[in-house]
Amino acid sequence: MLFKRVESEGIAHYSYLVGDKNEAVVIDPRRDCDVYVKMSEKQGMSIRYILETHRHEDFIVGSVELSAKTGADILHADGHLEYGYGKILAEGKRISVGRLGIEAIDTPGHTLGSKSYVLYGPEGETWAVFSGDALFAGDVGRTDFMGRDRLEEMSGLLYESIQKIIGHDDGTLLCPAHGAGSVCGDSIADRVWTTIGLERKLNPKLKHGGKERFVSATAKMLDYPPYFRMMEERNLVGTPRLTEMPSPRSMSPKEFKYASKDSIILDARTELGFGSAHVPGSISIWADGIPSFGGWFLPYDRDILLVADGMEVQKTIRYLARMGYDNIKGYLVKAMLSWHMAGNASEGIITKTVQDLCKSIDNGSEDAWILDVRGDEEIAREGKLPYSHHIHITDLPERKNEVPKDREVHIFCGSGLRSMTAASLLKREGWKDLVVMLGGITSWNSLTCPLEED
Repeated sequence: MLFKRVESEGIAHYSYLVGDKNEAVVIDPRRDCDVYVKMSEKQGMSIRYILETHRHEDFIVGSVELSAKTGADILHADGHLEYGYGKILAEGKRISVGRLGIEAIDTPGHTLGSKSYVLYGPEGETWAVFSGDALFAGDVGRTDFMGRDRLEEMSGLLYESIQKIIGHDDGTLLCPAHGAGSVCGDSIADRVWTTIGLERKLNPKLKHGGKERFVSATAKMLDYPPYFRMMEERNLVGTPRLTEMPSPRSMSPKEFKYASKDSIILDARTELGFGSAHVPGSISIWADGIPSFGGWFLPYDRDILLVADGMEVQKTIRYLARMGYDNIKGYLVKAMLSWHMAGNASEGIITKTVQDLCKSIDNGSEDAWILDVRGDEEIAREGKLPYSHHIHITDLPERKNEVPKDREVHIFCGSGLRSMTAASLLKREGWKDLVVMLGGITSWNSLTCPLEED
């Protein structure tokens, strides 16, 4: 018997491989899907089915890729959508995998056609519920994908769906499609594993006391990255297989420089590396920040060139591929070392620690122009910087003209990483006097620097 959860770092995505005897099923596979083939073959099993809980918005589902490798049948959820592949497993229908049974139940709310799948053991006992994006550890799925006009309707549907899920025994494993850090929930808890009983006891979203209060608490619009729309479209028609796509190639500085004329340059190094020296015109998004912020700032319709250090190259390419970025043309061999050795010019962005600014404000000075790119909840939790101007990082392209070009701009976030992303975006648009504050608000609070009073 086989029960494995596969965690995809970055997007906090969980997929599952379940098998018995010589058969296996994969629930919500990722695009780079060799991991399921290798694990099942190691156990002497063949993947017979691929199940999707819903049409995913935040990553490219790997069903078509995995089916091509294994011949498995694809069973998806949303019957009201026109899929280009697979077929529907209707509510109440079951499939068998060895001695195990899996039953589909309709759990709309996150999307109209979402399904969950109940796993039964050899004796018919309930072992687990694969809940997709309906119910998470400590949270529930977002309900805003149908728009503001249908928020209350979708939250009401989700409430009813959750009642189906939590109607199972306390000891039943709950297996959602995401963990902490995913954009598909509001505040997913960092629990390694969870059960129906634990969620009844610990999940604050299940303690609102009735449908009306649940709807009132969950019917809200959240950030909607532009790449979600692309994921929705591609997960309907089926994405081209990775094996059919050209691999990003290593480029010499000369090749890289020539290709950069018509491309976007993504620098996936840390804020210190980028601030010290970068290829002119680059966008800074550190490697582990790409799943959260790449979809806000990177296009699908232009080639992307990559600057990254060592092992970060392949990790960055993997992150981008999971988000459907098949337009990664190549990467700079040996990163900035080769660029400089070839005699090419680079640019930098000033970085400073917070001490001097802290003393200046502590002494009553209002001279500094401070840009804070944190989110509203972060500011409420961590404190507001005195005399600061708040523009969330994802709103900056639309609101950049609120930032002065004739003053030195000090940029804050939680640590300095997003600040460098913001600085790179502004610099590409002509801003020059930019200062990234290293350590961000974390450093500021560590030194007990002044905060704006409520």
